[in-house]
Amino acid sequence: MNAANPVFAGIEAVIVDLDGTMVDTMGDFDAAINLMMADLALPGVDRSTIVLLVGKGSGHLIRSVLAHSGGPPEPDFEHAFQSYQKHYAVINGKHSAVFPGVIEGLRKLQARGLKLACLTNKPGAFVPTLLAEKGLDGFFNQVFGGDAFERKKPDPMPLLKTCEALGTAPQKTLMIGDSSNDAKAARAAGCPVVLVTYGYNHGEPVRGVDADGFVDSLADLRMDGPAARP
Repeated sequence: MNAANPVFAGIEAVIVDLDGTMVDTMGDFDAAINLMMADLALPGVDRSTIVLLVGKGSGHLIRSVLAHSGGPPEPDFEHAFQSYQKHYAVINGKHSAVFPGVIEGLRKLQARGLKLACLTNKPGAFVPTLLAEKGLDGFFNQVFGGDAFERKKPDPMPLLKTCEALGTAPQKTLMIGDSSNDAKAARAAGCPVVLVTYGYNHGEPVRGVDADGFVDSLADLRMDGPAARP
């Protein structure tokens, strides 16, 4: 397989990550985190720092931001979390944009009759609103947020549960993401995985991650063989 331009054969379904893969939501994270920090009377956080911390769910993000800033101890986490949730609900999608090639890529996958699912560590309450605002909600057979299952990526559980919901075997279900979280989850679940090169990946070079391939745009993804039957 050419990792620079992978070709996937025998795929029946595709699971797609959201933040950093389909939508650049860093502006939303930046706004919500800094509004939260203002509520807590703590100094603001640079976007370059937030980029390193996103991807493992809101709880991890907030704990990491508070630790980085010398914020309140763990007993005050719930107050910070509620503040973040409140602000994020208001700004969700307002400072974000769909990455180039995403809609074209999803249309190609849909045209092949593949089942599509969106699987993200973002809280489930925010996902439908963001997908709808960005014109992405019509592509997916299933949508799961980070609180849909007992564990989040990089644990394989969310991928295995999503495959179950789609009715496809993991080895025939492609994971598309932007980080080591997605790749580790896919490897553990037995799913092939391709990573986009433009995402977040905790600030680390994405090509250093163990994946089956990398694409600069979802529109570049290639599938071999006949289209799947609806």
